[in-house]
Amino acid sequence: MSATSTDELLERVRCGGLLEAGQKVVVCLSGGRDSVCLLDIAVELCGSDNVAALHVNYGLRDEAHGDEQLCRQLCRRLGIELNVENASAPREGNVQAWARDVRYGLGAQLASGAGAQLAAGHTASDQVETVLYRLAASPGRRSLIGMPDQRGILIRPLLRARFTREETADWCRARGLQWREDASNETAKYARGRIRGQVLPALRSVHPATDQNILQSAEILRDEAEVLELVVDTALAGKSKISTEHLAALPPALARLVVRRLAEEATGSLCPQAAARIDELIALGASGSGSAALDVGGGARAIITKGSLHFELSPQRTARRPVEG
Repeated sequence: MSATSTDELLERVRCGGLLEAGQKVVVCLSGGRDSVCLLDIAVELCGSDNVAALHVNYGLRDEAHGDEQLCRQLCRRLGIELNVENASAPREGNVQAWARDVRYGLGAQLASGAGAQLAAGHTASDQVETVLYRLAASPGRRSLIGMPDQRGILIRPLLRARFTREETADWCRARGLQWREDASNETAKYARGRIRGQVLPALRSVHPATDQNILQSAEILRDEAEVLELVVDTALAGKSKISTEHLAALPPALARLVVRRLAEEATGSLCPQAAARIDELIALGASGSGSAALDVGGGARAIITKGSLHFELSPQRTARRPVEG
């Protein structure tokens, strides 16, 4: 890659506005090409005094020690502080989801304490795979909008700049930066590996602009989602409850959005199941009974009192607000 091309890549991130001179940022550093590229760019744009890194050693792979050592060497080279945390994986459950929660949880604590943003190295390539995975795994508009490039303290500068996985590798080569490859990303053991190795090649054979079309669709839907949120705000008029009679009079799509909003505000986490119970909720409100309750999934309990619907946490559930949406 020429110096000019490297400058062009840097300028794309600068124009994205998520990394600026003097800005404090904590970078999630795995040792892979994307996070190595992001860390180097963060130092270039923000200054080494304002950048720190977080590496979580999960001990899940034989190469984990080598990953940590590379991160230490890189941070020494760039002159920045590295925070290393060790974590033990649970014996059951979704290990990848657990690792993500641990990483973002630790990162949020570190960034908040330093008055910094938390930066993750997701790229446009990751976005394409995420949209396809969510579309296959769950219904609804949210499956198609992908990851936001900014939410709260979490930022994804490479995603906003539409870096591809190939471009992060080009950056690292041009800058003489080493990275570690996680072989599990390329196997069919995990869903993302199957999407990367099987689904995307098949779709690209159908149309060469597959990746660009998926990215553009996700961006359009995110913009439209902002409009829908304003419509929901209007329907609720600042209240945390709604009459089931009013709910029944709304267009079905808007009624579903209203129910989901109320459920998620009560639980503090995503609750897509709630919208599917809308007919039951309206029927309960029309039954004339003084009070009724219905667990709608996702830790949400619908309470209907004299035809007025609101949501509470189901017993024995604790509200949780995820860092990543």
